[in-house]
Amino acid sequence: MTYRSIRPGQTWLDTEGKRIHAHGGSILHVDGTFYWYGENKEKSAPGSGVWHWGVRCYASKDLYNWEDRGLIIPPEPDDPASSLHPSKLVDRPHIIYNRFTKKYVCWLKIMQPDASQKSTVLVADDILGPYTMVRDGLKPLGMSAGDFDLVVNPSDGKAYYYFERVHSEMICADLTDDYTDVTGYYSTHFPQPHPPYVREAPAHFFRDGLHYLVTSGTTGYFPNPSEVACSKLYHGPFEVLGDPHVGDDSRTSFGSQICSVFKHPHKKDLYIALADRWVTEHTPGNPRTYEEAADAFDRIFNPNRGLDPTVDHFQPVDTTKADYVWLPFRFDGKMAYLDWKDEWRVEDYE
Repeated sequence: MTYRSIRPGQTWLDTEGKRIHAHGGSILHVDGTFYWYGENKEKSAPGSGVWHWGVRCYASKDLYNWEDRGLIIPPEPDDPASSLHPSKLVDRPHIIYNRFTKKYVCWLKIMQPDASQKSTVLVADDILGPYTMVRDGLKPLGMSAGDFDLVVNPSDGKAYYYFERVHSEMICADLTDDYTDVTGYYSTHFPQPHPPYVREAPAHFFRDGLHYLVTSGTTGYFPNPSEVACSKLYHGPFEVLGDPHVGDDSRTSFGSQICSVFKHPHKKDLYIALADRWVTEHTPGNPRTYEEAADAFDRIFNPNRGLDPTVDHFQPVDTTKADYVWLPFRFDGKMAYLDWKDEWRVEDYE
C-alpha cells in the first residue's frame, strides 16, 4: 500500500508490506533522502532469547513510505561474547555525522547482566554502512550510562552526549573531536532519588534560541508522563516546563515513549516527536495504568519502602508488535505541546 499521511499508533508497513522495525532510533536527512534507523525487533518474541536483531534502516522521500535498506549493523549470532550477539540488550542506536572526519558515528547502549549499562561505538563512511566497532564496553566518565541522545552544534561541529546516569540524573557530556568518546567535561541535571522519578530517554532539539530536552520517567516498557525542559545553553541550567501531551488523562504520553525529535529540513517550524508504543496489548500480571507501574517501580527502588524486588514479576512484553506514535509539536511561548491526531500530513505545515 501507499501512505499519504502519518497515522500515530497504527501499524506501519514498509514498501514491501512488512512491519517497520526501527525502534528507539531517529532520522537523518542525507542528500534529499530521509533515513530512519533503529532497533530491529522482528525476532524478539517472548521466550526467543533474542533481544535484538541488529540495527535496521529505511529510506523515504516523503516520511510516509519507507523502503527497507537492510541491517546497517547486523547482529553477531555466532559469537556469544560479542556485544552485538542477539541475546545482548542492545538499545537506542543514535547516529551523527562528523563533517571533519567524514564519518558516521553510531553509539549503542548495552545493558549488562549486573544491571549496569555500557556503550559500544561504531563508525562508517556511509549512513548505510558497513560500520566498524571502535569502542566496546565503554563507561563514559566512569558512569553507568543509560538512555541517551547525540547532538551536533551545526555552527561549529562540536558534539554533545546527553545520557541518563542510571537511576540517578541526566548528564550532558562533551564528545571528543572524532565523536567516539567523552572529553571529561560534563554537567548534571534533573537529579532524582530513584525510579520511577529518574528521567530517561532524552530527546534534544533546538528552536528559537532554546535547547529543549524531552524525557520520560523510569518504568521500563510501561509508558509514563513525558517532561519538557529548556535552556539557553547545551549544558543548562534547564527549566522544567511540564508534560507536553495535551489532554492525556492516562498520563502515559499517549501510550508511548519519545526516542528523538526530528526537525523537518524543508519546513519553517515542523518538529516531529518520534515515539515508540512498546506495549500494544495487555499481558496479565503487568500494570494496566501508569499509577500501577509507578507504584511497582517505587516499591522496587525506594529504600523507604523496604526495597521490595519481589514486586518485579512483570511478564515479557512482545516488542515484535511494537508500534510508533509520531506527532508534530505545537509551540506556545517556550512551551512545546503535543496534541493527539489520528492522522496528519507534512504538507499541512509551512
